[in-house]
Amino acid sequence: MEFTTDIFSQFDKKWALITAGKQDDFNTMTISWGGMGTIWEKPVLTAYVRTSRYTHEFIDREDFFTVSFFPDTYRDKLAVLGSRSGRDMDKINGSGLTPVPCENGVTFKEAEVTFVCKKLFCQQLAPENMPDDVRKAFYEKDALHDMYIGEVVKIIG
Repeated sequence: MEFTTDIFSQFDKKWALITAGKQDDFNTMTISWGGMGTIWEKPVLTAYVRTSRYTHEFIDREDFFTVSFFPDTYRDKLAVLGSRSGRDMDKINGSGLTPVPCENGVTFKEAEVTFVCKKLFCQQLAPENMPDDVRKAFYEKDALHDMYIGEVVKIIG
């Protein structure tokens, strides 16, 4: 596996969809926080999902998740997928994106690259370990994030 990019802008500038489940039962949401690196001698992707999000339930339930990056022309669709809940509506049909089954998950035909990740670790971010300004800005009125570390087992793209 090989992947070359400006690592610091991949999540922040490109945005992504994190998806968990199977083709007939999955959910996805937009993420813009994450990272890529190495831990435990494995290539990994780290993503952060609020505990209140519907997708969180799917990631907790499944052993794998995918993270798919898209061209800038899809930013408006990703914004919708990040602001609406799959609990309340069929986000995928309204998004115009085409889900495609892949080994251990779901990706999208329109994605530039998808990382298939085996879940290795999950832990909730602890507010007492955060600087006051971060806690106030991101968690005073919203649910905490869980940090998921997934071993990258396949790169599609």
